[in-house]
Amino acid sequence: MTSKLEQLRSMTTVVADTGDIDAVARLKPVDCTTNPSIVLKALGTEAFADAFKEAVAWGKAKGGADEAVVGAIADRLAISVGAALAALVPGRVSTEVDADLSFDTKASVEKAHGIIAGYKERGIEKDRILIKLASTWEGIRAAEILQKEGIDCNLTLLFSKAQAIACAEAKVFLISPFVGRILDWYKKSTGENYTSETDPGVVSVRSIYNYYKANGIETIVMGASFRNAGEIEALAGCDRLTISPQLLDELNSAEGNLPRVLSPDSIKPEPLVSLDEKAFRWAMNEDAMATEKLAEGIRGFAKDLGTLRGQIAKALAA
Repeated sequence: MTSKLEQLRSMTTVVADTGDIDAVARLKPVDCTTNPSIVLKALGTEAFADAFKEAVAWGKAKGGADEAVVGAIADRLAISVGAALAALVPGRVSTEVDADLSFDTKASVEKAHGIIAGYKERGIEKDRILIKLASTWEGIRAAEILQKEGIDCNLTLLFSKAQAIACAEAKVFLISPFVGRILDWYKKSTGENYTSETDPGVVSVRSIYNYYKANGIETIVMGASFRNAGEIEALAGCDRLTISPQLLDELNSAEGNLPRVLSPDSIKPEPLVSLDEKAFRWAMNEDAMATEKLAEGIRGFAKDLGTLRGQIAKALAA
């Protein structure tokens, strides 16, 4: 019998949630997705030691105000990680707009343009890249602008159906609803333990998937942030799933039947909903979990980005 990973690949596009070059080469995912935490970790490995030195030397030669140079180097390094991953996968690589721009639509669009230009300089066209933005109202508006320009976007830190509905209305290419972080919040809040079937993160993604398919929405649903293989198995058949190397290895060594859970052929009818800014913000206000986890995620990514910028500043001063 084939492994559960191979069975999953027959019904879902498998994406690697890592910047680990060796893991990507070994596990052969279709796409790769990164975030500031993953990029920071990747740049701490020997594989990217030369890339770090090159980017710092480039920044020194470039000159300019210290803060601008540090930011430009950070962008160059994120693209270095993405370019290395793009050389290993046949599909797309997600690269994230700075977390501290999560509430600035104009600056997010400008940053996205810079990322696309940086990849193009390395011979990587925009159809290989997904611009990753936080699922704030401003981030969704930035994605709407970019999508109209032909730049596909991945909306991350998505914890609620309201965010998913707003992304659909903006005609976003792909959303990344987080499973494990939703489970974390509910376990802490209720003190309960959950099975794969009752897992609030799994339930959330299933609900979003049904809403999209019931209404003919083309936005891709890519479940993310998994705590265990059971969550992944409970979403078998989802458009895409982005999975850590550890859980990919676990699924690769696991045998037994993996039934398809999500399918466009088994959808329940559901009315189409429209959300303006007021309705979106109210829905988020009423969802304590989504509000808290979105803010926490942005802070976490911003912290890791700050750590990277600190390392760059130190190297520039050396």
